[in-house]
Amino acid sequence: QVQLVESGGGLVQAGGSLRLSCAASVNIFSMNVMGWYRQAPGKQRELVAGITQIGSTNYADSVKGRFTMSRDNGKNRIYLQMNNLKPEDTAVYYCHAHQTWPAGPPGDYWGQGTQVTVSS
Repeated sequence: QVQLVESGGGLVQAGGSLRLSCAASVNIFSMNVMGWYRQAPGKQRELVAGITQIGSTNYADSVKGRFTMSRDNGKNRIYLQMNNLKPEDTAVYYCHAHQTWPAGPPGDYWGQGTQVTVSS
């Protein structure tokens, strides 16, 4: 069973920074794609950033230039460095992992989420 545990959320003023971390219970190299999603009150969950097994990243337009996603295969962790935070970044942030053959049995896994609140 794959478990993902996020940490690093909190309350920050606009313009500040936070670094989210997601610890996986398995070797993250077995995951085809890992990502960070967020969900604000009354809105749908949206992709913030994703990273492939080989380290290729993609970002939502709203966070490009401000957020940076990275992975540490040795620690089985992924990170989201968030700079120049804005009030509209306020949301619950979720870690996600997707696995498919030949890496392993197909599946999508989610963390429990961590709250990020940006005050104006």
